[in-house]
Amino acid sequence: MAGQSRKWMILVATIWIQAFTGTNFDFSAYSSSLKSVMGISQVHLNYLAVASDFGKAFGWSSGVAAMWCPLWGVLFLAAGMGGVGYGGQWLVARGVVEVPYGVVFLLCLLAGCSICWFNTVCFVLCNRNFSTNRALAISLTVSFNGVSAALYTLAANSINPSSDSLYLFLNAIIPLITSCAALIPILRQPALEPLPPEAVQHDNLIFILLNFLAVITGLYLLFLGSAGTTQMSTSILFGGALFLLVLPFFIPGIVYARKWFKQTINSSFRFERSGFILVDDADLELHKELSMREGSTLSLLHGNGSTTWGKSELCCGSVIGNDQLVMLGEEHPAWFLLQRLDFWLYYVAYFCGGTIGLVYSNNLGQIAQSLGHSSQTTTLITLYSSFSFFGRLLSAAPDYIRTKIYFARTEWLAIALIPTPIAFFLLAGSGSSVALHTGTALIGLSSGFIFAAAVSITSELFGPNSVGVNHNILITNIPIGSFLYGLLAAVVYDTNTSTSNGIIEMTTDSMVCYGRNCYFLTFVWWGCTSLVGLGSSILLFMRTRPAYDRFERDRLATQLD
Repeated sequence: MAGQSRKWMILVATIWIQAFTGTNFDFSAYSSSLKSVMGISQVHLNYLAVASDFGKAFGWSSGVAAMWCPLWGVLFLAAGMGGVGYGGQWLVARGVVEVPYGVVFLLCLLAGCSICWFNTVCFVLCNRNFSTNRALAISLTVSFNGVSAALYTLAANSINPSSDSLYLFLNAIIPLITSCAALIPILRQPALEPLPPEAVQHDNLIFILLNFLAVITGLYLLFLGSAGTTQMSTSILFGGALFLLVLPFFIPGIVYARKWFKQTINSSFRFERSGFILVDDADLELHKELSMREGSTLSLLHGNGSTTWGKSELCCGSVIGNDQLVMLGEEHPAWFLLQRLDFWLYYVAYFCGGTIGLVYSNNLGQIAQSLGHSSQTTTLITLYSSFSFFGRLLSAAPDYIRTKIYFARTEWLAIALIPTPIAFFLLAGSGSSVALHTGTALIGLSSGFIFAAAVSITSELFGPNSVGVNHNILITNIPIGSFLYGLLAAVVYDTNTSTSNGIIEMTTDSMVCYGRNCYFLTFVWWGCTSLVGLGSSILLFMRTRPAYDRFERDRLATQLD
């Protein structure tokens, strides 16, 4: 029983870590101030954002560190990197020190790398302590990474609402404080024990309650996060947010009261094993066995991995049927992964969907400023953060409702990409405050879903044992997209500062653009690019649907047996 209590404390600790280490999402809150102090152009500011995202390319180093260092050591190394990275930027933003641009670039790179190290600690903790429901644990904790910007906005406004550089100071010290708070649960990890079926059901119920509490937290930050009109009221709201984050700590009480929950509530629900990741080991092995029995039939339908199509469907059919996945969960080594059309369709969908949403959030400060809504920047950051959080929570919905409504996870991916082009074309068509808020909410919702669902989709399509390497290959699109999309936005922005269509304001040595034209072409190009991502996700769904349908039939057959 004590071990069960300690594992929930560890889950709460990972929630705290994730909630306060998504520091890359508040870049737009201080980017304008950093640009002004350093006297750099929008293009050079974009390179700093790229440096932060490029830190993810070194995420593999955290896995190596976890192999040789205790987990608490990896945690504090991450906090140290973040402290140096953001602390150095804070000194620059405050004018305390003057350093070359290249040094600031390296500081941003170090800060971005620290986020990957924190994520590794959380993933390892969930894998060790929730072997049966690791997918539900990971999806829940990753969701809280989306509220970081909203929490930091409340914290900054409760201390000094007029200081943008304060975000950098908080980014440097709060993750360290959070690491200290999470240290005791990490050091007191329980011994690994297999769970009986009854305990698995109770865990599922607890996860539902935790997700319900997470929704309340998101709604609180969405509707009250920007409601504070004075420093005192904002401090009270920030205290309320901290209370909601501490509330899950009392979850051991729910574990001790599980008999009462079973008698009064649990009997009304039917719980299925699994959650976030559809392919667990037992189901996967059975699915492979059943698929092999169907091999002779499949060979008639898929000669050499392709489908026979009529002449009228030859063009589309050659794309959909060529080298099509036969079953889910087949392991793909890195060299084989790069040869699969499905991977590149998935890569393009992520690159033109989730990544473009991240770049939008990096530019949110300049977008609001150019449209004359600079006073609403913190509100927009909270809005994006909250809806990104809801998108991450929604990514687990397919597993909760799959007994009633079943869709392939790649179909959910395509559905999740629909709001992105709508949002960008809305922003291109109107510069009003309503359009800006609506577009920001839609982009946050869509990108949040993609970020959280990506690990599961990678596992299902290309094998659970290879997910670590394969997912790191997938997210190489983030620094690439951050550079290309950000460079496009920066070039358009800087170009419009020298035309008569905008107003030029000289702030030290940097230029500020005002007017709709500052981002109009950027929104149009981003909208068209996101349509490419949507089309790629639809093709991916059409190619993988047979494998998902076959897996679902096998799963239902085992339940009937």
